[in-house]
Amino acid sequence: MLRQQCAEGQARLRVTCGVLVEVQTTEGPCPACGAGMQVQKTVVRRGVSLSLGSLQIRQTMRVCVGGCPADHRAPQLAAVFPVRATVGYDVMVRVGLERFVHHRQREEIRATLAAEGVDLSAGEISLLAVRFVDYLDALHRARAPELRAAFDADGGWPLHLDATGEDGRGTLLVVYAGWRGWVLGSWKISTERTELILPKLQQVADLFGVPCAIMRDLGRAVSEAAATFVAKLKLRIPVLACHLHFLRDIGKDLMRRGHDQLRERFRHEKVLAHLRSLAREIGRRLGAHLPQARQELVRWQGLVEQGHRLPEGHAGLAVVRALAQWVLDFPSDGFDQGFPFDVPMLDLYDRCHKAARAADAFLRIPPHDMQVRKACERFRHVLKPVGNDAPFEQQARRLRARRELFERLRTALRLDPKPGAASLPKSATIEARDLDQIRLAVRKLAAELRRQRPDRGPAQDMRTAIDLVLDHLDRHGPALWGHQVRLPGGRTRMVDRTNNVLEGLFHVLKHGERRRSGRKLLTQDLEQMPPGAMLAMNLTCADYVQILCGSIEQLPAAFAELDATGHGPTPRRPGKAVQTDEIVSSSLPNVDRKLARTDGMSRRVRAAAASRAPRWTTPAQRSGNRRLTP
Repeated sequence: MLRQQCAEGQARLRVTCGVLVEVQTTEGPCPACGAGMQVQKTVVRRGVSLSLGSLQIRQTMRVCVGGCPADHRAPQLAAVFPVRATVGYDVMVRVGLERFVHHRQREEIRATLAAEGVDLSAGEISLLAVRFVDYLDALHRARAPELRAAFDADGGWPLHLDATGEDGRGTLLVVYAGWRGWVLGSWKISTERTELILPKLQQVADLFGVPCAIMRDLGRAVSEAAATFVAKLKLRIPVLACHLHFLRDIGKDLMRRGHDQLRERFRHEKVLAHLRSLAREIGRRLGAHLPQARQELVRWQGLVEQGHRLPEGHAGLAVVRALAQWVLDFPSDGFDQGFPFDVPMLDLYDRCHKAARAADAFLRIPPHDMQVRKACERFRHVLKPVGNDAPFEQQARRLRARRELFERLRTALRLDPKPGAASLPKSATIEARDLDQIRLAVRKLAAELRRQRPDRGPAQDMRTAIDLVLDHLDRHGPALWGHQVRLPGGRTRMVDRTNNVLEGLFHVLKHGERRRSGRKLLTQDLEQMPPGAMLAMNLTCADYVQILCGSIEQLPAAFAELDATGHGPTPRRPGKAVQTDEIVSSSLPNVDRKLARTDGMSRRVRAAAASRAPRWTTPAQRSGNRRLTP
C-alpha cells in the first residue's frame, strides 16, 4: 500500500509538468533603502524541483528606482531555486548525497531522479554535485561559531592531520576532530610541503579554536608544520606521533631490503612460475576425472596411517597438485595487513621448506604409478633451489631475525592483532594506566636491546638492526607519549594513539570511489574530486547535522538561507578545474598538463628547435659575434 501511494503521488507530480505559474515580486518599498519599486521586465523560465516537479514560471521583476543592487527576487522562488538556476535546492542536495555519501554513478542518480519526475542530463548531475560541495563548504564555515561552541562544551578537541592520494597525484589534506569524528577542513595540495600545510592549520584554528592536541604521522612536512604551528601559538600543546606509523616505518626500514632480496631470489629461480605450471599441467591431465580425484583427495587427507605414502592413480596426481597449490597459498599465513606486518616472502620460504621435506617423505616409499612418482619428483625438483641454495638460507635467516626484532617492538607497543583477526584493532583509545604500561615496556625493550647489542664480531647485521630501532626511539620517543590531556574543570581525556580514524575515513572514501568508477587506481578520480567532498562524510554524524541544519531534510532550506543572507558560494562556471595550492615541485598538476599538451606549445618548441641561431659557447665568442644576426 505504501509503494502504491508513492507511485500515485509521483504520477500526480508528473501531471504538473509544464504548468505555468505566475510569480510577482512585492510592490512595496525597497527593503534596503526604502525607495519605490518599478517593473523592470517579465521573464518566463523553467524550474525543476522535487517538491514542485517541472514547471514554467512567469515572474514579474521589480527593481528599486534608486538603483539599489539588492536582490529583489520573489521570496517564493528564493526559497526553492538558487540565483540564476533552474534546478531547486532539494534536487542539488539529493544529487550531492547520492554522489558523495552513497558514491553512486551518474546514471544511477539520473534513474532515481527520473522515477521522481525530475529528468536531468549527466552533465547537469556532475555540475549539481560540484555546486552541492560549494554550498556545503560555505554552510560549514557559516556554522563555525556553533561548531566551536560544541568543542568548547567538550573541553577541547584533538586535531588529526593526514593526507592521502593515489600514485603521487590528487593529494588531499584533511584536518579531523578526533573526539567528535568531524572533518573540519580538506584541501587539494600539489604535494606534502610545510608551507602548504601550515596555513591550513592556522585557518582551522581561527574558525574552530585551538586544538588541545595534535596527532600526526611521521612525515617530515607534516611534522615540521605541526611543530611550527604550535611554536607560533606559544602554548603547551602535545604533538603526538601515530604509533602505527611509527611501527610501520621501523618495520619497513628493518625488512624492506631483505624482503626484496628474497623476492628477487624467488623470481630468479622461477619457483612460483614452475609451481603454477605444474598445478595447471596436472589439472589438464586429470581433465574430467578432476571432481572424483578431489573426493579421493579429501578421503586421503583424513587417513591416519603408518608412514607417508602417496595414493595411486588420479588420487596421487590430485595430492601432488594440492601440494603445489598449498605452497602457492602462502599469503594466507599472514593477517592481510600488508608489509611489514605481514612478511609474505618469508612465509613462502617456510612453506617451500615444509613442502620439500614432505615430498622427501613421500618419495621414501615411491608410488608404483609412474605418473604420480614423476609428478612428485618434479615437484621436489622445483623446490630444490630453496633448500640447497646458500643465498636463500642466508637471506631468510637475516630476514627472520629482523622480523623477530620487529615483533618484539610490536608486542611492547601492544599493536599485535588478536588471534584470527584480519587487521589491527580499529579502536586506538586506551586508558592512561595501559599507556603507562606500554611506555614502560618500550623503555624496558630499549634497555634490553642496548645490552644485547653485539659490539664486534660477525653479528653486524643484527647490530645494524638494533641501532636502527634505537635511533627511531631516540628521535620519535618524545612524540610517542602524552596522550592524556587535561581539560577545564580538572577532567582528563585520552587522545587516540594512532591516526586509524582518519585512515579509516580515507579507506571508506576510496572504497566508495572504486565502487562508483570500477577502477582500481583512483588517480584521475581524486584529481577531479572537489576537496570539499570530505565534508559530505560529516552528514553521517547526527550531532554534526543537528548543528549544521537540524536534519538532512532541512539542508535545502539552510542552503537557501545562505543565499538570502549573502553568504552563499560564488557560482562556478561549468567545467572549471578544481583549484589547488600549486608551488614549484616535480609533480605535473592537471592544469599544467593541459597547457603543456597544447598544439601551440609543441609548435613553438619545434619552431625554436629548427631555428639557425648561433651557439654561444664562451664569453669571448659571445662578445665577438654580437654583430651576427640570428
